Amino acid sequence: MVKPFVPHLVYVEPKELDYPLGQCLVTKYENMGIEIRQTTSHNQIRNLPGDNHFQKYRVAKSTLVVGLRKTLKFDTSKPSAEYAIPFATGCMGHCHYCYLQTTMGSKPYIRTYVNTEEIFEAAEAYMEERAPEITRFEASCTSDIVGIDHLTHTLKRAIEFFGKTEHGQLRFVTKFAHVDHLLDAEHNGRTRFRFSINDDYIIKYFEPGTSRLHERIEAAAKVAKAGYPLGFIVAPIYLHEGWKTGYYEMFEKLEAMLPEKAKKDLTFEMIQHRFTKPAKRVIEKNYPMTKLELDESKRKWKWGRYGIGKYVYKDEEQADIKTTLHGYIQELFPAAKVEYFT
Repeated sequence: MVKPFVPHLVYVEPKELDYPLGQCLVTKYENMGIEIRQTTSHNQIRNLPGDNHFQKYRVAKSTLVVGLRKTLKFDTSKPSAEYAIPFATGCMGHCHYCYLQTTMGSKPYIRTYVNTEEIFEAAEAYMEERAPEITRFEASCTSDIVGIDHLTHTLKRAIEFFGKTEHGQLRFVTKFAHVDHLLDAEHNGRTRFRFSINDDYIIKYFEPGTSRLHERIEAAAKVAKAGYPLGFIVAPIYLHEGWKTGYYEMFEKLEAMLPEKAKKDLTFEMIQHRFTKPAKRVIEKNYPMTKLELDESKRKWKWGRYGIGKYVYKDEEQADIKTTLHGYIQELFPAAKVEYFT
């Protein structure tokens, strides 16, 4: 079992000590004997230990930077929510395909923001602007927030904040099973707790440092029993030898382990594997021994949203994936809703 994340190195911004969470985290790490360094900005960590890129990258993935979220204008987040809400950036997992490798570039370290009340105030303003419509906030666009929340409890506070709102809902997704501290949160049904799942082959070869499939499903069952609305993201859907059997077994395990009540309000989001030329360069640099198939000749080229072309599966493969996985869901989870397939 993957142990809960503990940083090997911590950086702090000077002003974070003005916030209770900042003081709490510094005291916690001092008591744990973890090295704490000062930084002027969470965006300017330049002196990470390591003799080469390989070493520095792995040190960065075990480094926590405690700072302030200065920009409180939230990005739009579709199709999962209206806005992304920024509690953290970065992830301790080592998923070979992850888009954060390219979006974060030279800053793969993990950042947590301690000015949570200011973030909640900004969220309140967005909700008031859209009322009486419901405004959904996605808390995992730039991080796996569950992966560090046993240290910060920021997510737990957010769940309880949105639990008290009239027009707000919270969503997030995780590959980690460390959920016990979230089970007694007063969510009032306003937070959809989602798990990223995949077949055993993909988790074994492409998702090091994350919880295994059975651990994620066990955590999902706990979450369902705690009354949270539950969802699953199947991503990235990746073609490999035996993929149809692998995905069927994944859905079978899920059906067997979830309580019946959870199956009545279940959502699925499905995202196929895709990559860009910049992503391929970064992946091969960070994980030179990866088994991830990144052969452009086996894919279809497609324009991306931001003007960068991406390589996706060919049309007949996409149709096969969609038909196959939709069929599994209809068979095993007839009451579930597939929110999108992309």
